[in-house]
Amino acid sequence: MKKNIPSIINAWCMYDWANSVHALVIVSSIFPVYFSATALSASGRPEVDFFGMPIKSSVLFSYTVSVSFLITALLIPICTAIADFTGKKKRFMQFFCYTGAVSCMLLYFFTKETMLSGIFLFGLSLIGWSGSIVFYDSYLPEIATEDRFDKYSARGFSLGYLGSVLLLLFNLSMILAPDFYGITQKSLPARISFFTVGLWWILFAQIPFYYLPSGNADKQKGGNWLFDGFHELRKVYGRLREQPYLAKFLSAFFIYTMGLRTVMYVATIFGATELKLPSQSLIITVLLIQLVGIAGSYTFAWLSGKIGNIYALMIGVALWIGICTGAYYTTQAMEFYVIACTVGMVMGGIQSLSRSTYSKLIPENITDTASYFSFYDVTEKFAIVIGTFIYGSVEHITGSMRNSILALLVIFVIGLMLLYRIPSRKVYHFELDHNKN
Repeated sequence: MKKNIPSIINAWCMYDWANSVHALVIVSSIFPVYFSATALSASGRPEVDFFGMPIKSSVLFSYTVSVSFLITALLIPICTAIADFTGKKKRFMQFFCYTGAVSCMLLYFFTKETMLSGIFLFGLSLIGWSGSIVFYDSYLPEIATEDRFDKYSARGFSLGYLGSVLLLLFNLSMILAPDFYGITQKSLPARISFFTVGLWWILFAQIPFYYLPSGNADKQKGGNWLFDGFHELRKVYGRLREQPYLAKFLSAFFIYTMGLRTVMYVATIFGATELKLPSQSLIITVLLIQLVGIAGSYTFAWLSGKIGNIYALMIGVALWIGICTGAYYTTQAMEFYVIACTVGMVMGGIQSLSRSTYSKLIPENITDTASYFSFYDVTEKFAIVIGTFIYGSVEHITGSMRNSILALLVIFVIGLMLLYRIPSRKVYHFELDHNKN
């Protein structure tokens, strides 16, 4: 298909606008704060009776994230392979999108009395969100040329930050001024916020669902989908092994993402539990992170154009090492806010640049992009599983989140070392030269 068509590019970017409200409201701000305030024992301790076993609420939060992404990592490779084989990529994207969005809407009923079902719905929303992202990401090399990957990827993340901020501002107004909306029940503003996330997600997702191509019409329509899906996956895996820089990037991506995404999921819990910051301060801090993240996405896209994608990523990972060092010694609210702003600047830039770097590394003009991106997505999901499990386990064993931060610092150091092995230029051309020789 013809590439760089403005209407299709803008529609693709709108899925970032649609789904990013989940990452902000459910994962990073209102839900973690609501969860911390709700997941309490009868004596008021941050502890939950989970199937007869008492467990610290922050640890349960980390473990829920781990299990959810483990399930996604097991599902996605087969789903993407079937999608590529049958040409039904958009259908799979829609399925995961609606699963995640409806789960968010059902969180409206999450109270202390429905704790277990609330945890289940939170995990299901993560599965739906992360599952839809891999199909969304895989459209980039289909609809854009390589020289535009960084720019369009940054545009998508920026729209995501902007859209999620707008919805968070509305939700925040309900939480801070419930009387203005005629709300008298204390927990109702937060629970309405969860519902609005699902509604926003579904409504704005209709734009990319309308404009994005449905799939390859020449793909097979019959046969054994599961068997042929495995065959498709094995074929792509064989190609991937023949591309050394792609494999090296995935190994580095696995390590530094382990630290980056773990910070995303536990930062608010850290502020609430370790620093005892009030809920409003935490949510406003997350809001500030999103605004700074817009600048971060474009800054790293510009930086990659000057020094190359890999060097730009190395600078980002080095900044994460500094962030972890600062967080370990953080004891005051103002210090936490400074760290949070730095996180916002680096987080969006690295995520955006990682997506575009991988898009540059995969072979040009292929039709099975979903299968290629399934390896990227599974790498990310297993990184989240291991990262959040390590974070939760270290806290569970030592009783302190600060020790968990030290573990993340080591992870980022290893990630920086692995990135150093890759040339910082358009490595796809290195791939071509290597294959010719």
